[in-house]
Amino acid sequence: MNLIPSKTHDNAPRINSVMAEVRKRISARILAPGSKLPSVRAFAKTMLVSTSTVVEAYERLMAEGTIHSRPGSGFYVAAALAPLSLAEIGPKLDHAVDPFWVSRLALDGQSGMIKPGCGWMPPSWMPEEAIRRAMRSVARADTDLLTDYGTPLGLLPLRKLLSRRLSENGVHAAPEHIMLMDSGTHAIDLLCRFLLEPGQTVLVDDPCYFNFHALLRAHRVKIIGVPYTPSGPDVALFEEALNEHKPRLYITNSAIHNPTGAVLSPVTAHRVLMLAERAGLTIIEDDIFADFENQKAPRLAAFDGLSRVVQIGSFSKTLSASIRCGYIAVPQPWIEPLTDMKIATSFSGNQLCEAVVLAALKDGSYRRHIETVKVRLSRARVETTSRLRALGITPWIEPQAGIFLWCILPEGVDAAKVARHALLKHVVLAPGNIFSQSYAALTHMRFNVSQCDDPKMMEVLSEAIDTARSIL
Repeated sequence: MNLIPSKTHDNAPRINSVMAEVRKRISARILAPGSKLPSVRAFAKTMLVSTSTVVEAYERLMAEGTIHSRPGSGFYVAAALAPLSLAEIGPKLDHAVDPFWVSRLALDGQSGMIKPGCGWMPPSWMPEEAIRRAMRSVARADTDLLTDYGTPLGLLPLRKLLSRRLSENGVHAAPEHIMLMDSGTHAIDLLCRFLLEPGQTVLVDDPCYFNFHALLRAHRVKIIGVPYTPSGPDVALFEEALNEHKPRLYITNSAIHNPTGAVLSPVTAHRVLMLAERAGLTIIEDDIFADFENQKAPRLAAFDGLSRVVQIGSFSKTLSASIRCGYIAVPQPWIEPLTDMKIATSFSGNQLCEAVVLAALKDGSYRRHIETVKVRLSRARVETTSRLRALGITPWIEPQAGIFLWCILPEGVDAAKVARHALLKHVVLAPGNIFSQSYAALTHMRFNVSQCDDPKMMEVLSEAIDTARSIL
C-alpha cells in the first residue's frame, strides 16, 4: 500500500504520539504479532487526530519494521513480540510516583538512602541472633535437606505449625490445606495464574499496596479500585463495582491494612462476604502483618471458613526478608491443581528457607522478639505522628498497630512534588498516588514509622513541603 506522508512539520508531535501508542500496545501485549491494527479512520478518532496524521505514523512504523500492510486488508503487527514492559501498562508516571522506581531505590542497600517510604523494618529491628541460631541448627540437618529438591507443598512440620498459628486468628486450615510459597507476592502470583484469564476484572482497595497493581498488570487484567474506609471497603461502592464490572477476584488486607493501617470491622466483613457469595467472587486475603497486631482483628477467611476466601502470608516483615518463605491456605480441592501449577512455575518447595523459618518459629525468642517490636512500633507511631503534625501533616487515622501511617499533607501540597524534591536529598518517600488505582491520593503519603527516626528525614521533608508550596 502506498501511503501519502504528511507534509507539515507542525504535525510531528501528533505523529509521534500515535507511533508511541502503537508501540505501547505492542509492548503491553494488547497487540500481538500478526494482530490487525485499528483502521486509519478509527484510530484517528481514538487519538483525536486527523487521518493524515495516522497515515504518516503508520508509514513510519512500516519503515522501521514494526508493522506491515496487506493491500485491501489493513495494517498488522510485524515485529517480534517485545519483552513485556509493566511500566508501559497503565498511565505514564514520573519517577517520583512510579512504584517500580520507588521500589528499586528502596531495595538498593548500597545507596545510602533514608527510606521512610519503604515497606519493611530496618535490619536493627530484626531478630538477627534468632536467625543465626536457626541457620546453625539447619546446617546440622541431613544432607537431603541441604541439597535435594523439596516437596511442592512444603515441609510438613512447618505446615503443621502454621495450621496452629492460623487457628489463633480463627482460620481453621489443616496442614493439607496449606502450601508453602517463596513469598506473599509469589503466593498471589500463583493464585492469579490459577484463577484469572487476561481481560478479566479484579477489585482492589483504593488505596492498596502498590505492588498489587504491578502484579495484576503482569496478568493483563482490568483493575478496579474500591475506596477504603477506616472500617474496610466502602460497601455500597463495593456492591456497585460487583454489579457493573462482574469481577473474578478481590485482593485485600484485613487485619492491618496497607497503606492505611485501618482494621476491617465485623459488620463490613459480613456484608462483603454476603456480596461475594451472591456475585461468585473469590477473595485473596493478604495477612502478612498479622504478627504486629495488639488485638485480633476479624478475618474474612475465618468468617468464610476457607470456602470463598483464601489467605496468604509470609515472614518477610517480621523475621527476615532474605529468607523467602510464605504460605497459602486454600480449600482442599484447590491443592492438587495448585501443586501442579507450582511444579510448572517453580518445580519444588524451597525447603532450606522453610527449615530456617521452622527453626526460628519453634524458638521461643521469636514471640519475645514480636512483643518487643510491637512496643517499639507503638512508641515510634506516637513520636512520628507528633513530628509530622508539627509540619502540618495529619494522619488519616491513628492506627493501633503496624508500621504505617497514611497521612494527609498540608492543603494543596502535591505529594509527588514533595517526593521528587526529597529524592534529591537521598530520602525515599512513598507518595499517595502509587497506592491509588484512581490516582485520587495526590495529597497523601505513606510513612513507615520504623524508618522515620533519622533527624535528617524530617528536615528534608519540611524543606520539600516548603518547596512544593512555592511552586503551586
